[in-house]
Amino acid sequence: MTETLERQRPVERPAERQVGGLLRSWRERRRVSQLELSIRADISTRHLSFVETGRSAPSREMVLRLSEVMDVPLRERNHLLLAAGYAPVYTEAPLEGPAMAPVRDAVRRILAGHEPYPAVVVDRGWNLLEANASVAAMLEGVADHLLEPPVNVLRVSLHPEGMARRVANLGEWRAHLLGRLRRQVDQTADPGLTDLLDELRGYPCDQPEPVVEMPGAGDLVVPLRLRRIDGEGELAFLSTVATFGTPLDITVAELVIESFFPADAATAAALGPRGAAPTAD
Repeated sequence: MTETLERQRPVERPAERQVGGLLRSWRERRRVSQLELSIRADISTRHLSFVETGRSAPSREMVLRLSEVMDVPLRERNHLLLAAGYAPVYTEAPLEGPAMAPVRDAVRRILAGHEPYPAVVVDRGWNLLEANASVAAMLEGVADHLLEPPVNVLRVSLHPEGMARRVANLGEWRAHLLGRLRRQVDQTADPGLTDLLDELRGYPCDQPEPVVEMPGAGDLVVPLRLRRIDGEGELAFLSTVATFGTPLDITVAELVIESFFPADAATAAALGPRGAAPTAD
């Protein structure tokens, strides 16, 4: 009798319940109601509710549609597909692989073209992938152990043995970087980034950190102000961030190019004119 009951017991489908819970978590993370998401995804609220509670199994197209509407990162879209019992659709080609040659070429052209100003390329975890020669001026005085691969640019920036001891406006710059990372954690739900945020928060800082970035008189952006190693004043930078506009590969989607520009005439003069080769010193 027991064997009969076991054979007749409905087959459990934990993957469906899991994907429903994951979709609900992303909806709540995006602070979107079921009604709003159902309207944006063009499905009924009832159907969405059934999917989230595991009463209905979402199709592959439904998972992708909801992911797109909620702007779920490509890596997490693959996780949702797997949880629903489908194969991932987004590739993750290694940056050094042959398929990524056009991307590598584009990145290196951007870095070289930005000389003599610094520029870096980082991945999702803020690990350094590429940099131009001018970045060396920013890394002067950084402890060797922080420059051993994989080099994490946030750790290098805020560690007491890194750039932090040269940053004249450390409290302001630290608050800016931690705010960026906190927003990235909210966007991606990446536990690795959460751990990195906790680590960076534990680094010492002897300057007040603004809770909210409020501009002072004449301020347009938060600058990075680095004391020069030779003691001859400061180098002041503002930065811009670029990403690939139409990524269909996880590696490409997670690449970030950060370019630094002189924030004042003295820094521009110290770095040299555009089009000039960077100096060895």
